Amino acid sequence: MPFEDELGEALRRAGDGFTADRPALVDAGERRGRRMVARRRAAVVGGSVLTLAVIATVGAYSGGVFDGSGAQGQVDVAAPAPLPSAAPGDLRKARTGTGAVTAEQLIAVLGQLLPDGKVSKAEARGTGDELGPMVQGVYDDGKGKAAISVGLSRVDPNGSSARQLTECGDKNIQEYDDCQTEQLADGSRVLLHKGYEYPDRRVDTKLWRAVLVNPQGFVVQLSEWNAPAEKDAAVSRTNPPLTTAQLKTLVTSDKWHPALKDLPAVKSDPDAQILPSGPEAGPILQSMLPKDGVNVLSTGGEGDYAYAVLNDGKGDSMVQVNAQPNMAKHLAGHMEGAGVTTLPDGTKVKVEQKPGEKGGAGVVWWSVDTLRPNGLRVVVSAFNTGNQNKPATRKAPLLTMDQLKEIALSPKWTTP
Repeated sequence: MPFEDELGEALRRAGDGFTADRPALVDAGERRGRRMVARRRAAVVGGSVLTLAVIATVGAYSGGVFDGSGAQGQVDVAAPAPLPSAAPGDLRKARTGTGAVTAEQLIAVLGQLLPDGKVSKAEARGTGDELGPMVQGVYDDGKGKAAISVGLSRVDPNGSSARQLTECGDKNIQEYDDCQTEQLADGSRVLLHKGYEYPDRRVDTKLWRAVLVNPQGFVVQLSEWNAPAEKDAAVSRTNPPLTTAQLKTLVTSDKWHPALKDLPAVKSDPDAQILPSGPEAGPILQSMLPKDGVNVLSTGGEGDYAYAVLNDGKGDSMVQVNAQPNMAKHLAGHMEGAGVTTLPDGTKVKVEQKPGEKGGAGVVWWSVDTLRPNGLRVVVSAFNTGNQNKPATRKAPLLTMDQLKEIALSPKWTTP
């Protein structure tokens, strides 16, 4: 299956705090693994390769909530939002099991674990599906219908993927109400996250998630909404139906284990070990920020991604940078045409000014994208707000285009 599909879904689930260059990020992800989801989301080229596969719905039976009476009955099967093209637990290594656990069995497990109520529009993928196992449906506890989805996968329990899956995002750049990570007695980690389907909150659709990663590398990811579909459905209740405690109970249940055990174990995270990293972006960016009359309100990022929120007394402004090695073949066609110049040393420079794309009212996005002859890409972006999902706080970004260009072309990116 195309890795673009997997990464697109993961980026959406992980939070939409950055402008995503998904084609370039996909290639970078294949090259480097998925160690730094947040910083890869920061690269900017525009366009989306998010494509969700439409999964055939399955007829199944189950006890408990599916008929609302505790008796065995037929599930109301229809087609809600299509299942993501892969279980988002392990994006590169979502593998096929033997098929020992069927779609119908996963629907039955979900029914057994949910509180009293009724599930309609159930569909699933078993462990023999090449896209990985998942189950979803529309749950109704009598207080409003709500979409619920569970994805199953495996990761290297000692790898970076396991850590990334259970880390809360940076609240300076991601909109959510609450997030916490718990370490359980058996060594498992559980992420409990209360956020929104759209980071700019243009509608009131809430997205609450729970993610379990255990010492065996089992990953259970549950998502629930306060609407009968992820998108394009009216909100049916104030909050999603399951409480934080119920989310935790559901993802930690051993009823998922037969399906998880049928998936191949992931014993190593080779990309994180052997593939090169870019330069440490944080210290380089901070060393080039203006000093006079400018306050640095916050900084963040990791590895080759960094950001800073600045204020000169005229409003907040975010600047962010992504430095990615070996990107020449991944940017074929992007660093050509209008707006691109080539410097005497062969470095290509693309300059853009356009509206922000994350929904913040009046936000503008300025960027300088550079590609050196050795394949190092450094892209610097600035916004007239401290958070792309919120309204503009000033007319233009604090840094000028010349300052952005100076940062992107600095020899500090290539100096050992």
